[in-house]
Amino acid sequence: MALVVQKFGGTSVGSVERIRNVAKRVAKTYDAGNDVIVVVSAMSGETNKLVALANEVTEFPDTREYDVLVSSGEQVTVALLAMCLKSMGYKAKSYIGHQISILTDSSFSKARIKKINDKKIRQDLNDRTIIIAAGFQGVDGDGNITTLGRGGSDTSGVALAAALKADVCEIFTDVDGVYTTDPNICETARKIDRISYDEMLELASLGAKVLQIRSVQFAKKFNVDVHVRSSFNDNPGTLVTKEDKEMESILVSGITYAKDETKIAVMRVPDKPGIAAKILSPLSAANISVDMILQNVSEDGFTDFTFTVTKADFKKALMITKEAAAEIHARDVLTDDNISKVSVVGLGMRSHAGVATRMFETLAKEGINIQMISTSEIKVSVVIDAKYTELAVRVLHDEFELSGKEVTVER
Repeated sequence: MALVVQKFGGTSVGSVERIRNVAKRVAKTYDAGNDVIVVVSAMSGETNKLVALANEVTEFPDTREYDVLVSSGEQVTVALLAMCLKSMGYKAKSYIGHQISILTDSSFSKARIKKINDKKIRQDLNDRTIIIAAGFQGVDGDGNITTLGRGGSDTSGVALAAALKADVCEIFTDVDGVYTTDPNICETARKIDRISYDEMLELASLGAKVLQIRSVQFAKKFNVDVHVRSSFNDNPGTLVTKEDKEMESILVSGITYAKDETKIAVMRVPDKPGIAAKILSPLSAANISVDMILQNVSEDGFTDFTFTVTKADFKKALMITKEAAAEIHARDVLTDDNISKVSVVGLGMRSHAGVATRMFETLAKEGINIQMISTSEIKVSVVIDAKYTELAVRVLHDEFELSGKEVTVER
């Protein structure tokens, strides 16, 4: 008997009919002799509606109350799925985050899981009960409802799989797996059969919407194999797992993009020690993550300091940055929300030079100007004008021959 964790996203449970389909898939897994834990998101569109309501009430919603509001969508889904399974004759029980409990820190809307109390779940599993757990949510040490950030149900699923030492964690979504790039903008995108944790971490952090980055971090830390599959067919998906020599031979695994970033530039900043910290520390204190950072060459003792944040954090980040800029007597703060980040990712880049050069030359041929550059051991990212996003993805996908057989590194 195996323990299987299955996570279903918002599209998979977007209607009563789709919830019935999920119930049938869960029942099939259970009938095969497995113990089953199901983690579900809110029905598609529900969280967006709740967020819109919060933003109608106030420009800067209180973060504690924001989590109370947006976590309610998952409570609806777990109850409906449990009802459906019970009507089919199965033992099923729904749980929301604090009932399990999934203990987190108090970083509202971006909480991190600290511990999972699996006592109740294990008791129910021993009784052959199907567990329906609300994704995305938890509880802090003071009993406050917390949420794990958009896409947090992925993290809930992987974390439960890790805590209970599940045999497999299946992430069901509306696509067949992880692709070499977004198939909606590149028809030749190819499904990847197996991908390493590190590559998936980069893809997730750089804009790929298939898995939330924290879920991949959990999977890597606790060595949980994650199978990304479609909830609408039985096709094999993509296995996210530890790397092997075969993976290392692939030069580039994927091209990804992110349109949800905004550039903030602090102009004519005094070029002396401690200034960068004075700009970034207040952002960190407000739990705002800064992505790419660029500092120009000093001229007459002054420089320009540019960085990117997500559009969700932009308003608060701009307000904080303007206060910091005034304190350090910067000349101005400029913004640009008409940008996107395009990235090339692959384990083979560790041992093969020239990927960045090929990327830059390919973009130059199309007249695409690069505004910012960021690199790591297995990725190169650039910021460009948003209007060139789709073009950049397609030409880079062609350049690295991702539509056919993987480009491998000669050894």
